[in-house]
Amino acid sequence: MKLEFIEARDLPDAWFQCVYRILDSGRDYVIDRGSYKGQKRLEFDYVTIHIKYPGVRPLLPDIPPSLGVPNPVAEGYLEEYLPYLMTSAKQPGEDYTYGQYLEHQIAEVIRMYKEDGYGTNQAYMTVGDPQSIYLKDPPCLRGIDTRIRDGKLHFVVYFRSWDLWNGFPANLGAIQLLKEYMASSIGVEDGEIIAASKGLHLYDYVWELAKLRTMRQNPSALNSAEGCDEN
Repeated sequence: MKLEFIEARDLPDAWFQCVYRILDSGRDYVIDRGSYKGQKRLEFDYVTIHIKYPGVRPLLPDIPPSLGVPNPVAEGYLEEYLPYLMTSAKQPGEDYTYGQYLEHQIAEVIRMYKEDGYGTNQAYMTVGDPQSIYLKDPPCLRGIDTRIRDGKLHFVVYFRSWDLWNGFPANLGAIQLLKEYMASSIGVEDGEIIAASKGLHLYDYVWELAKLRTMRQNPSALNSAEGCDEN
């Protein structure tokens, strides 16, 4: 197992650094079970990303127009996605939303900090339950831990599996908006995000887009991946 650690300034910087690093350090494999079964992923063994100023705008990736690469997250998507993170609203055909697990926990964490004080390790919000493993697509986000230090609310989040190209910027953008809401409700300042995953990956259909965005012709991990038929 190769552990990666990335220090980032803000959310766009975190996304770019992860895309750049995975092209060198990711391992490719064929998906036996899960989304896009039979295709390939390029994936970190385990990565931790420390984002010091996640509230700096814009929250979405920076894509120079000259590259001709579409932004992975459309303008306005975060605002549409936020209710699915914060409330139990669910559309027909959906097995779950993060909000169905988080809605009541968000309120309890806010109450806990306001009424009981900041010196606690119990303000953890979990996503999923023992039955989640039987779903065709179990929740990717599994938990949001919280801590108040130096008058700021910080989040520590874990994803069991995480699409770097689209999911990473959309998820973290919405999680940042949630953090700002909770910080304001508690009466503290907005803080940092530490995100971790043993499944942060790029699907093979975006490898070329990743090379275009990072302006890299021959990244080492993709040279290895594209040159072999078996994994």
